[in-house]
Amino acid sequence: MITYQDQMELFRLLANAIKKDITCYAFGGNAMMFYGYKEETKDVDLLLEDQESRREFTLALRSLGYMETSATRIYLPEKLKDPNAPLVYKKGEGRFDLFIGSIFRTLLSPKMKEDLFAVHEFKSEHTLTVKVFNSEFIVLLKSVTSRDRDFEDIVTIVKKDKHFGWQYLIDEVLWQYQHGDSLVLLDVEKMLQELKKYVLVEEKYFKQLHQAGGRSKTSSSPMRRS
Repeated sequence: MITYQDQMELFRLLANAIKKDITCYAFGGNAMMFYGYKEETKDVDLLLEDQESRREFTLALRSLGYMETSATRIYLPEKLKDPNAPLVYKKGEGRFDLFIGSIFRTLLSPKMKEDLFAVHEFKSEHTLTVKVFNSEFIVLLKSVTSRDRDFEDIVTIVKKDKHFGWQYLIDEVLWQYQHGDSLVLLDVEKMLQELKKYVLVEEKYFKQLHQAGGRSKTSSSPMRRS
């Protein structure tokens, strides 16, 4: 497992190893550690901006002893068919999941780039900039990745974040759907259906998802894959 201090040291080591400036976005359990919502995580989830940045980042990981490994036991099989599936690197019990430009079909949107929780710069000869997504985007992306313990993390976030923006989350989901993520409505509604067992989720949010998907039904009965 990777603690907050472990993660910060890893980023410092990676900054020493990279041969160009790199910007990445943290969105998984590792991002939750910046909030204090989680003490440790088994993986570092990062979204990089382009292929060259990921190539350089993976070279730096290799210099630290990380090796590429299969993602088949981490993500659902239908997710791994997506051309935007991640590269996974592992060393011991620590793991990096590296995406480029999108998390499967979910894009790095203008709002994600602008509305950040925190920015950390690790400076050496080159700079590694780690931008931490806000909690609503972390919940969205954990709905999309749908791995073991992702839902548990979602419950933790919405319980701990007393100002969680439900409409803000839905607005981003609708933007993603309008820009080509055909599965995001299903992924998020499935998550919200389960989340209702733990926290109050107002019916109006389900209604917006249904209307976007071409359904007039106002109840929160689940959508189905076509």
